[in-house]
Amino acid sequence: MQKKSKCKNIMIQGTGSYVGKSIIVAALCRIFKQDGYRVAPFKSQNMALNSFVTKTGGEMGRAQVTQAECAGIEPTVDMNPVLIKPSSDVGAQVIVLGKPMGNFDAMDYHKYKPRLLNIIRESFNNLAQQNDIIVIEGAGSPAEINLRKNDIVNMKAAELFDSPVILVGDINLGGVFAWLAGTLELLTPRERNRIKGVIINKFRGDIEILKPGLRMFEKITNKPVLGVIPYFHNIKIPEEDSVSFDDLNSARSRDKSSIKIEVLYLPRISNFTDFDPLEKEPGVILRYVRPGEKISDPDCLIIPGTKNTIDDLLFLRKYGYADGIIKMSKKNKVIMGICGGYQMLGKEINDPHSIETTRKKVKGLGLLPVSTTILKYKVTHQICARDNVFNSGIIKGYEIHMGESKTLRNSGFCFRIVKQSDKKVDIKDGSVSKSGKILGTYIHGLFENDIFRKKFLECLVKPESGFPPLSESYLRYKEKEYDKLADLVRHNIDLKFIYNLINKS
Repeated sequence: MQKKSKCKNIMIQGTGSYVGKSIIVAALCRIFKQDGYRVAPFKSQNMALNSFVTKTGGEMGRAQVTQAECAGIEPTVDMNPVLIKPSSDVGAQVIVLGKPMGNFDAMDYHKYKPRLLNIIRESFNNLAQQNDIIVIEGAGSPAEINLRKNDIVNMKAAELFDSPVILVGDINLGGVFAWLAGTLELLTPRERNRIKGVIINKFRGDIEILKPGLRMFEKITNKPVLGVIPYFHNIKIPEEDSVSFDDLNSARSRDKSSIKIEVLYLPRISNFTDFDPLEKEPGVILRYVRPGEKISDPDCLIIPGTKNTIDDLLFLRKYGYADGIIKMSKKNKVIMGICGGYQMLGKEINDPHSIETTRKKVKGLGLLPVSTTILKYKVTHQICARDNVFNSGIIKGYEIHMGESKTLRNSGFCFRIVKQSDKKVDIKDGSVSKSGKILGTYIHGLFENDIFRKKFLECLVKPESGFPPLSESYLRYKEKEYDKLADLVRHNIDLKFIYNLINKS
C-alpha cells in the first residue's frame, strides 16, 4: 500500500468506456483549482490515439492534457505514465514515461503490465510532492474480471494509492441502474468497499421522474448517489478518442457563405483534436467524412494523422477516396495533409523495417514531390516554426511521427522549424505544391494558433462572401468552457461529501 503523504486523492472509475470518466475528472480538477487547491490529474494507463507532446518531448494522452489545463498546470508524462496506441485489432505501441517501449500483441502486454507498477508508483509520488489533491482516473470498467489479475489502472491503482472511488454510469445509454449494480456485484467485497458512491452522467429529462429509482438503487446497493449530471450540448470539451458526430455535423446550417471543410475520418485516425479550433469558428462548417460516406464539394479537404499510414492509405484506395482526392486537386481545391496525411500526399511510402506492414513500399497519392521512409525511432517535440505559406509569423505546435519525408525535387516548404523542445534548429517542414493549394506538414496543433487559423481561413473565403471576423483566442475559449463545465458539475454533485472523502484519504 502507498505510504501516506500530505497530498490527498480521489479516484473516478466507470461502468465502461465513454461513460464520462475523463469529463468528471476534468471538472473536479477545475473545481479544486477554483477552490484554491493545487491539483493534478493522474491515469496510470490510457489507451488512445489522441496524444500530445510535453515540453520535454514526452508523449502522453490528450485527456490528461485537458485535465491538466483544467487544473491550470503544465502537462507532464507523470500524469499518464503508460499510453497504449492501438495499431491493429490485436496489437499496439506502448509508450512508457513518454517514450515508445515497443509494439506488443494483447497477450504479451497483459503479461507485461505488472512490471510497470513501480514506474506508475514513482509517477504518482512525483505528482504528490507538488500538489494538494490528485484526481485519479480509471479505464474501462473495474468489472472486467478477466483482466483483474494484471490490472494496473482500476482497483489495483486504487489499492496502491489507498484511494476512495466514485463510480460513474451513463444513463443516456440505458440500463444505468443495472450497469452500476452489476459492476458492484462483480467486485470483491474489499473492492466494493472502496466505492463510496456513484454519479449518474448524461441525464436528460425531469429529475423528479428519476428520484424513485435513485432511492431504490441506494437501498439495494447501500451506495449513495452523489450526483446526476445533465446531458449537455453547449459545453465544448476536447473528446478523448472519438468525435461526437451528432453534435458536430449537425451543429450549423450549411449556408452559401460558410467555409466548408471536410476531414477524412480514417480507420486509425489520430489527433483529430487538431481541428477543434476550426469547429468553433462561426463562419466554418466542419464535417468528418466517415467510412462509407462521400466527400462532397468542400472548400478544403484535410487528411489527418493516423497510427498506420500505409493501411489507411490502402483503405483510401480500396473505397474510392483516393480517386476523389485526385479529382479535388484538379478542381484547384485546397487539400491539406497533417502527419500521416502528409505522407499519403507524397509519391511513395517506404517501410524497410516492417514497422506498419509487411509491404516494403506503397505508392502515394502523388500530389506532392515527397518520399517518406518509416523509421524505427519516433520524433516527439514541441516546436516553434515560421510560417512560409500564409505569412502568419511564428507558430507553435508539436511533432509525433515515425517517418522521415524528403522532397524529390526543389519545391516549396510550409514551415521553417526554429526550435525543437529546448534546442534551436533550422529545419524545413512539409511541402507545398506550385499552385499553393496542396500542402502537407508534420506539425500538429496548427489551428490553435489564432493568427495562422485566421490566415488559413481567409485563403478559403469566396470573393463574393463576407467572412465573419476571427472569434476570440482559442486559449480564452477553452478557459471559458472549462469554467462552464466546472459550474455545471459543481451544482449537480454533493461536493461536501466528496471533500469529506478526500480529507479522509
